[in-house]
Amino acid sequence: MAPSNLTIRGVNGRPKIAAGGKSAGGKAIWVVSGNNITIDNVEMYGAKVVDKNGAALRLEGTNFTMRNSFLHDNENGILSGVNTASTIVLENNEFGHNGYGDGYSHNVYIGKAGKLTFRYNYSHDANVGHNLKTRALYNTIAYNRFSSLRSGETGSTAAGKPSYEIDVPNGGTTFIIGNVIMQPVGGNNPNIVAYGEEGVSGYATDLYVVNNTFINDESSRGYFVMVGGGVTTPAKLINNLFSGYGPMSTQASSIKTANYQALSVGFVNKAAYDLRPLANSLIVNAGVAPGNSTNGSSLNAAASYKHSASGINRTMLGTKNDIGAYEVQ
Repeated sequence: MAPSNLTIRGVNGRPKIAAGGKSAGGKAIWVVSGNNITIDNVEMYGAKVVDKNGAALRLEGTNFTMRNSFLHDNENGILSGVNTASTIVLENNEFGHNGYGDGYSHNVYIGKAGKLTFRYNYSHDANVGHNLKTRALYNTIAYNRFSSLRSGETGSTAAGKPSYEIDVPNGGTTFIIGNVIMQPVGGNNPNIVAYGEEGVSGYATDLYVVNNTFINDESSRGYFVMVGGGVTTPAKLINNLFSGYGPMSTQASSIKTANYQALSVGFVNKAAYDLRPLANSLIVNAGVAPGNSTNGSSLNAAASYKHSASGINRTMLGTKNDIGAYEVQ
């Protein structure tokens, strides 16, 4: 796909593009080599290649946007290379059960791009790999749901056994705001979010984790936020709700403000993945105004995830912010 400044949009329903194990150039269903490409409302599945990293979409151009789409059961959902001039925007999409099963292929794998914006997405059940992996220099990961089915369950895809829910292996200025992040029992890595664990040379190292709801269903293993030893900038953890076993952060210098943790938090219907918290005086009006990042960006959670692959505006209902990804109704 070489043309630039192009929008491809499914109409009169969502087109289903079944690769059936075939690919373009031994890479992907679509190889996007043009610049300023937008893809809207498609479903893509079944990509396989000899190298075991066949993607629904292989990004090779500069600047890419995808909305309202469903990528599932490929060896990679999206795979991009190195292009620090590129901005990638992924919003209102579902990614499910992508990955060859070797741990090197993922639901979404963004290479060293300039900027990634990942919002209002539902990423789940990566097959051994990560639900999101990004090496971008600047990451905004906001108002998404990262969760996977329990063993034996079937949803829009089969159940997977993901590794990290979010992996930012080289660091970079990273905002993780307003997400619902749930780790099932028996995943391939007990840690939930990883940052800078592969080395941070050439990257900024400021991490902001604000107003997320974390749930660890493992009873005896896992960290909520694992920060690599080479990261010297203290991560900021503000207004997060942590349910389940595990320390909040591996980084001793992390700055933790107005977070709440309990082994079991009450939710509207956890069994059905309705992860809005029940009223609790330690959550309601218990947050703080999170302020701004070092570069002046607001850390305020302005929206909340709405299932499926959508969002709603978040309005403070009381005198202070509530802790977690939702205002308690």
